[in-house]
Order: sequence, then structure tokens, then C-alpha cells
Amino acid sequence: MTTHPMPSRFVGPLLLATLLAATSFAQAPVALTLGGAARLAAKKSAGVEAARSRIDQADARVRQRRAEFLPVVSGSVSDGERTFNSASFGITFRDPVTGRALFDPNGEVLGPVRAWDVRGTIRQNIADFSSLERLRAARAGSSASAADLASVAQQAAAGAAVAYIRVLRADAQLAARVADSTLAEELLRIARDQLSAGVGVALDVTRAQSQLAATRAQLIAYRNEQGRARLELHRSLGLPLTTSVTLSDSLPVLATTGAIPTDVEATERAMRTRADLRAADGQIAAANRQLSAIRAERLPALALYADEGTTGKSTAHLLNTYSWGLMVSFPMFDGFRREGRLDEQRSALRELDVRRRDLAQQAAIEVSGALLDLASAREQLAASAERVTLAEQEVAQARDRFSAGVSGNADAITASLGLNAARTQLVDALAALQSSRVALARAQGIVTELP
Repeated sequence: MTTHPMPSRFVGPLLLATLLAATSFAQAPVALTLGGAARLAAKKSAGVEAARSRIDQADARVRQRRAEFLPVVSGSVSDGERTFNSASFGITFRDPVTGRALFDPNGEVLGPVRAWDVRGTIRQNIADFSSLERLRAARAGSSASAADLASVAQQAAAGAAVAYIRVLRADAQLAARVADSTLAEELLRIARDQLSAGVGVALDVTRAQSQLAATRAQLIAYRNEQGRARLELHRSLGLPLTTSVTLSDSLPVLATTGAIPTDVEATERAMRTRADLRAADGQIAAANRQLSAIRAERLPALALYADEGTTGKSTAHLLNTYSWGLMVSFPMFDGFRREGRLDEQRSALRELDVRRRDLAQQAAIEVSGALLDLASAREQLAASAERVTLAEQEVAQARDRFSAGVSGNADAITASLGLNAARTQLVDALAALQSSRVALARAQGIVTELP
């Protein structure tokens, strides 16, 4: 097949197009809901990746323990010389005819003797109860690592959900400050118009300018808070900063109603679904297996061994030799080392039991606290919404009086300040309500199930 080189005038545009395509792919926007952010963090966060590595380590330990039940095959080749001291044999070799000693009774050097040895060896455990229990302990540890991964994923999901709500709060606060700025600009326009018409005073203009400047300062501060909240969201999601994240929700859109489970229902679900409780159960199971493995070391072990090879003074004349047999080993006395290990393992098991009970109590307290916060947040939201409505009415009435020239803009400025505070409180109440929802889901271990 004949190939033709690409004209040089096409190389530059092609490389540029490839670079732009790769850049656009790397920066593809990501649209997320609250639950979507939680699920993404449960897959991509750094803590989850580290937990996956721990699972791989646990699986590797299982393979190491399983190797104790597979045959061990080895080979060796040796070539060397050796000399002997005849007196070290402990036997006096005599001439059967004369009865004289064949070697000096004080010893003499014999050799050197050269020997080749080429040999293969195999060993197979047949019955080793301690190794069996260690394998079961490794499997229990692997299960505990998997449960720990789920627990870490829930923590990462909760962190991402909280960061998501912070961004929504910053967006809502920024929108409220924009509305405050619009109101301040309108009051300033009215004050200037009245001053130009000769029915107003300069003090009203100055007062309105001061209010507009204060509102703009708040606008700058909340814009900075919004940027920092988005940076924290990127970190919690495990996304590069070049990735554009679009939030599909807003604080007013997220659900604020719905049935609240009872304390008993929520606690029972937490005890069933919390991954950290399952991880603690897995650690206890692994510790029990380790305890059984140490106890099983007192039992005899049965193994089969065999080796075959050739040996001789030179490679020109090698003779086959072999050995095989069954070996039963009986542990007798190890200086009470095993008893010390048993005591240590029992203490570790008691510690795990205490931690498990404390974790269950902590889960119940977290559920109850989250339910209290959720109920309180709903009441706070209703009160804050009512305050905003009344503040808006007060601003409208004060503005009408100021526009009609009945009063100065002091009442309007005071009312606008009250509306500013009411809007801030409403946004905080909405954020607190959603944070309470996330806290309840975290306490129950179901953050990734958020919509």
C-alpha cells in the first residue's frame, strides 16, 4: 500500500484542533444535583481511593494465607568441596585384620571431597488448623475493609453534600445582596430626583449613597464567599479546578417538606444501614478468627514432604537419591509466648467491642440530634419567611411615603436594612434545613440516596 505524506499546511490546523478537542474534553461541564454531588464524591474522592487501596491490601493478605494450603516447590544445585577431621566422627575405624587404627587417634584431615547435588523439594500441608483460621481471619478482614470503604464513601458523600449546600447558600446570599443593591439604587434615584425638584434635602442623598456603598461591600464579600465555596466543592468532589460544575438545584427549589421519620424508625434504619457499624462488626469477626488461629496452634499439624535429586563427586557420575514422608508436628512449650499472644488478642477484642457499643450509641445520638435540628429548621424557615414578607411590606410602605414627599428616606433606609437582615436570615434558614437533611442521611448511612 502506498502512503502519501500529509501536506505541511494541514499539520498545524490538525494539531490545533486536536488540542482544542482534548482541552474541551478535560473541561467538560458537570451538572450536579445534591444527591449527584454526594454520589460523585463517594466514587472519586481521595479518601475513597485510599480505602480501595486498603481493600487491595486485604485481598493480597487473603492470597498470602491461601498460599499456606498450596504446595511449596523448590530446587537447588550445589557444587563444593569439604574436608573432615577424622576425630570428629566419634568412631575409631580399625583394620579388621591387624586391629590397628586406620586414622590418627588425635585426628587427621581427610579430603577434600567434592560433591555435586541437584535436588527438587516439595512440601504440602495436609492438615493445619491454625493456618485455616488465619485464612478465615484474613477473609473477615477483607470484608471489614469493604465495609470501611462504604463508610469512607458515606463520609465523602456527606462532605460533598455540605459543600454543595454552602455553594447554594453563597449563591442565594449573593442574589439577595443584588436585590438589596437594586433597592438601594432606587432609593438613591428617588432622593436625587427630589433634591433636583427642590422638595428633598442633601441629607437624604448622602444617606442613600451610604446605604448603597454598604450594600456593595456586602456584595463583594459574598461574591468572594461564593468563589471559595466552589473551590471547596471541587476539592470534595475530587475534580480538577478546570472542570466546570453546574448546580442543578437552588436553595428555594430543594425540598423543604416531607414526612419526618420517628426517632425509633430512624435509629433502627441507622443500625441496619450504617457502613461504619458493619465495618466494626467485620473487625470484631476478624479479631475472633485471629484468636481462634492462635488457639489452633496448640493442635498438631500434618504435612507431606518429598525430595528427589542426583548427587556424586562429579557430573559424569551422579546417582539418584530421594526421600519422602509424612510429618506430624506437635507444639510442646514455647515459653508461654502463645499465652501472651492470646491475652493480647483478647484485650484487642474487648477494645473492639467497646468501640462497637460506643459507635452504636453515637449513631443513635446523631440520629436524634439530626431529627431535632430538622424539626427546628422547619420552624425557623417558616418564621424567617414570614419576617421577609413583613419586611417587604415595610419597605414598600416606607418607599411610597418617601416618594410622595411625606417623609425623608430615613424610614426607607431603616426598612431596607431590616429587609436585608430578613433575607439573610431566610437564606440561612434554608441552608440549615438542607444541612439537617444531609445530617440525618449521614446519621442513617444513606447520604448517597439523596435525590
